[in-house]
Amino acid sequence: MTATGSPVDGLLAAVAIVLSLLVAAWALVATLRHRAPDRVQLVGLGVLELALLGLTVLAGLALGGGERPGEPGAFFGYLVTLVCLPPLAAVLARMEPTRWGSAIVCAVCLVTPVVVVRLQQTWEVLGG
Repeated sequence: MTATGSPVDGLLAAVAIVLSLLVAAWALVATLRHRAPDRVQLVGLGVLELALLGLTVLAGLALGGGERPGEPGAFFGYLVTLVCLPPLAAVLARMEPTRWGSAIVCAVCLVTPVVVVRLQQTWEVLGG
């Protein structure tokens, strides 16, 4: 846990955000080159999912320790959405083996950091 009291704010969140942006950049290059999603994109989504599951575990441990998010409904909604985004992107990208599959990966990876930040904000509304 960090000094702010939020279990979803810290190194793991930063790693997830940076990784998501790197995969988005790779997918954007593939899209601009008219390339279908490649193994690098799918592996990147898998590693991103592991980081997001790590955030989920941290949140679960904090909840088990008696801490509560400021906005529980929004927090759990963002948490579920966050964990579902990379697998959804992978499935949709595999269903669309054209440049648009890479565009899907890019879009999802650009949304993920926003959801991570919103997750942090909903925890901290009442001070966690």
